[in-house]
Amino acid sequence: MAGNLKIGKYEFKSRLCVGTGKYATFQLMKEALESSGTDCVTVAVRRVNLTDKSKESLLDYIDTKKYKILPNTAGCYSVDEAVRTARLGREVGLSDMVKLEVIGDERTLYPDLAGLVEATKILVKEGFTVLPYTSDDLVTALRLQDAGAACVMPLGAPIGSGLGIVNQMNIQIIMSRLKVPVIVDAGVGTASDVAVAMELGADGVLLNTGIALAKDPVRMAGAMRLACEAGRLAYLSGRIPKKYFEASASSPKEGKIT
Repeated sequence: MAGNLKIGKYEFKSRLCVGTGKYATFQLMKEALESSGTDCVTVAVRRVNLTDKSKESLLDYIDTKKYKILPNTAGCYSVDEAVRTARLGREVGLSDMVKLEVIGDERTLYPDLAGLVEATKILVKEGFTVLPYTSDDLVTALRLQDAGAACVMPLGAPIGSGLGIVNQMNIQIIMSRLKVPVIVDAGVGTASDVAVAMELGADGVLLNTGIALAKDPVRMAGAMRLACEAGRLAYLSGRIPKKYFEASASSPKEGKIT
């Protein structure tokens, strides 16, 4: 795939970041990660066994020489809670890169936008590379960039919904205005959703449920990888303009056929 993805001081060969939750088994998760081709794996700090080494942990199934761990603050409903969780992830050696979530609504898992900007400012000052999960709102995206976010991650649709990119226009507006990378996060249900996001010009896609809850997660992970690559190449290639009139033949009307 053309070009690596750069987020702050980090660089990734794959533009697909994959989550680790909701799999039936850790072994299935491991196989799906391999099939996805990702080199960035997001892990919920609050759901990982970080202290009791005698118990099985999903970290036992993630090769940290192969994958960069992206801790996330999933399940945090306040600025203080999210900041403490990010600090814990760094203290136990996961990473100083963090996918920042400050949830504002329990039912939809929509982010608390004001809290997200505040938490981003705090963590950036503490030396974190912050990747905030946000809505598809341009003003908030600009504020997150101004706060020092290394990239901005607008949702395509509510987390786990599988609805795809519901508002393509908003995503495109954000991408046209931001200087930092834009990664579509949440709502991806199948490979075509990934392709659409990448064809719009997204710098990457982060997903979990679309793979983990598929009937065949390993095969779906492979489909997501191919869709990400195809969508990126299509974007770089430049599609033909859409036309609803003045159709023209793709073959010449005159001349000898050879």
